[in-house]
Amino acid sequence: MANKKAIYFDNAATTRIDPAVLKEMLPFLKEKYGNASSKHPLGFESREAVNKARRIIASSINANEKEIYFTSGGTEANNLALKGVFFASQHKKHIITTQIEHPSVLDVCKWLEKEGIRASYLNVDSEGLISPLDIERAITKDTLIVSVIHGNNEIGTVQNIEEIGRICRQKGVLFHVDACQSYGKTELNVKKQNIDLLTINSHKIHGPKGIGALYVREGIRISPLFHGGGQERRLRSGTENVASIVGFGKAADVLMRTKEKDIKKMELLREKLIKGILDIGNTMINGARKKRLCNNVNVSFMNVEGEAIQGYLAEEGIYVSTGSACSSHSLEPSHVLTSIGLSEMEANTSIRISLSKFNTEKDVDKLLDVLPEIITKLRRMSPFN
Repeated sequence: MANKKAIYFDNAATTRIDPAVLKEMLPFLKEKYGNASSKHPLGFESREAVNKARRIIASSINANEKEIYFTSGGTEANNLALKGVFFASQHKKHIITTQIEHPSVLDVCKWLEKEGIRASYLNVDSEGLISPLDIERAITKDTLIVSVIHGNNEIGTVQNIEEIGRICRQKGVLFHVDACQSYGKTELNVKKQNIDLLTINSHKIHGPKGIGALYVREGIRISPLFHGGGQERRLRSGTENVASIVGFGKAADVLMRTKEKDIKKMELLREKLIKGILDIGNTMINGARKKRLCNNVNVSFMNVEGEAIQGYLAEEGIYVSTGSACSSHSLEPSHVLTSIGLSEMEANTSIRISLSKFNTEKDVDKLLDVLPEIITKLRRMSPFN
C-alpha cells in the first residue's frame, strides 16, 4: 500500500488544496500575521486581504461584498442562516425543507421544533428532485423560510432553485440555499435565482478547511449566534481567520477562471465512470441522471456491502466513500437513499465516487480495471446470492 500512488475519489467530502491557494495563504501564516482588527500596518494589511477575498467571493455569486459574512464553514453558515432569521423574527414560526438535506440543516430544523417552530419536511421523487409545486402548496401565512440543498452531497441531484426562488419571492417567503457542493460546479447567481441566504464553503473548491461564508441579501434581518468583538459587521464575532479567508478568496478566484473547463472535464470522466460501472451488471445509479453534479457518481451494487467495496478499493490505493462523510460513523442507512425509495439493504450496497479537477482519465481507467473483479469476488462471498 505504501508504494501505491493514491487515487482520491472522495472530493464531495473534501478536496486537495490547490497549490496556488496554498502559496497565497503562506505569507499570512508567517510574516503577514496581523489581526485584521488591529490599528497598525500589519492589521491594515490583514484587513485589506480579508476585504479582497470578500470582493472575489461576492463577485462569484453576483452579490455585493457587504452581503458576504465569513464563518467557520458550511455547518456554521447553515446554523446562522436558519437560527438567525428565526431569532430575528417576531411572528412567523414555520420552516419548509426537504427530506434529503445535509444534517446541518435537518438537525437545526429538529432543534427549532423544540423551540416551538413548525417544520415541514417535503418528499422528493426517485431521482431526489423536489417539486416546486409541492413547495408552493406547503407555504402558509406562517412560513418564514424555505431551505433547500442545491446539489445533494450524497447523490448529486441538482434542484431547480431558480423556480423555487421565484415562488418564494412571489409569496414573500425567505429562500435559503445550501450550495456547499454545487458552488463552482453549476450556476449560482443570487439575483437571477432569487436567493435570500446562501451557504458556501472553501474546502469543497480546493481551498482550506475551517472557512465558509453566508450570503445574506441586504435588508434581511438576522440575529448573530456568537457575541463578542463584533466582527463581520456584528453578525459573527471572533478574530478573523485571515489566512484561510485569503485561501478561500484565491480558491474562488481560480474557480471563476477555470470553471467551464473543469466542469466539462469532470462531466466527461463522470459519464465514463457511469458507463463502465453499469457494464458490471446488477448495478444502479442513484440520483438524477441528467440534473446531476458534474463530479458525482453514487451507485448501488446489488448483494454487496458498500463498506466492503470501499475497503477493497482502499487496498488498491483508491479512496471512495460509502455516503456522506458527515454521517459515515452512523450505523443507520443513508437518509438520502431511503428518501428516494431504496430499501435499507439497497442503501447499504452503495458507494459514492466524487471527482475533482485533479482527477484524470487514467484514474478512472484504474478504478474501472479493478472494480469488476472486486464486485465479482464479493458477490461470490455474499449470503444473498
